[in-house]
Amino acid sequence: MKGSQDAALKLRLKELIVRETDKPVDAAGVPDDQPLFGPKSALELDSVDGLQISMALQLEFGLRVEDPKQMRRILADLNTLADFVQPQ
Repeated sequence: MKGSQDAALKLRLKELIVRETDKPVDAAGVPDDQPLFGPKSALELDSVDGLQISMALQLEFGLRVEDPKQMRRILADLNTLADFVQPQ
C-alpha cells in the first residue's frame, strides 16, 4: 500500500512531527494535503523544525536524506512524506 493511502502511517508521521516540533496541536487534525512549511501551513514549521523532523525520520524509520533540497521536497506535505516513507 502506498503511504499516502495508509491512514495508520500518516497518523504515526503526524504524531512524530507534532512531538518533534513541540506544536500544541492535535496530531490527528494535521491536514494531509496542505503544506507543512510556509505561510499556508497549518503548523507554521520552519527550517529548525525541518531538521528536527529529518533527524526523527532517520531514527524512527532509518531514512537518511543528505540533500536539503530533496528533504524539503519530501516534507512538502504529509501525503508526499508518507509516500517517501512507504513508496508502494
